[in-house]
Amino acid sequence: MKKAKSIYWILSIFLLTLYSCSNDSDDSVKLLKKVIETSENGTSVTTLFTYDGDKIVTTDGVGKHTDFSYTDGLISKIVTLDKTSQFIETIEYTYIAGELVRAKSLNNYIINYIHNSDETVSYEKLAINAGSQQVKMYHGILYFQNENLIRDERILDNTAPGVLSKYSVSFEYDSKYNPLFNILGYKKLLELKEAISSNNSLISTVITSVSKDDQITSSATFYRNSFTYDFENYPTELVTENARSDNGNTGYLKSQYFY
Repeated sequence: MKKAKSIYWILSIFLLTLYSCSNDSDDSVKLLKKVIETSENGTSVTTLFTYDGDKIVTTDGVGKHTDFSYTDGLISKIVTLDKTSQFIETIEYTYIAGELVRAKSLNNYIINYIHNSDETVSYEKLAINAGSQQVKMYHGILYFQNENLIRDERILDNTAPGVLSKYSVSFEYDSKYNPLFNILGYKKLLELKEAISSNNSLISTVITSVSKDDQITSSATFYRNSFTYDFENYPTELVTENARSDNGNTGYLKSQYFY
């Protein structure tokens, strides 16, 4: 009996240690918990991130609240509430063999994706009008290298007859960690552009061109980012002089990252 009790306690300690190690492993994944964005006029916007393990559950800010749903380890639905207008946007995602093939914003748009053998992704975006008809807006190709989106080229399809309008954006990256890359399934969401990449975008170059009657008009715009990193090579601060912010801020923007 005494020997049996000893074995029982040894097994109990072993299982408790194994459980503790398993929990430590789950917590070791570094996930973004908070972002504070400050514009040049001093206005600050805070966004909070909540998780279930490495699955993102919500993001919540002053203007927007977003809920995420998963199916088989892939993000299958994103629901975003605009707190000012109370408008709710729902995007549903469809996958084949773990690769995204469709993103559908209910009553708004559809993006279809084709994954090519050369690791590029062809896509088309269709708008859904008031009569539930689908109107092709543009089509293009996404180019990847080392788990980074390096170029997005598209041709607009809703232009006037005889007009060819092109748009492209290319990205240059650092060698540090993107704070969003550890989120389960996040890198599959192709419409999020450089945010799904393994590293952080230092320079993005946007080129537009319009040709009509053998005349071509083009322009190029450069966006530069400067990062500060922690000892684990994750960004703690981003500064950009000509920001493109989802919150509507323009010009100088500082973003602070908390994990």
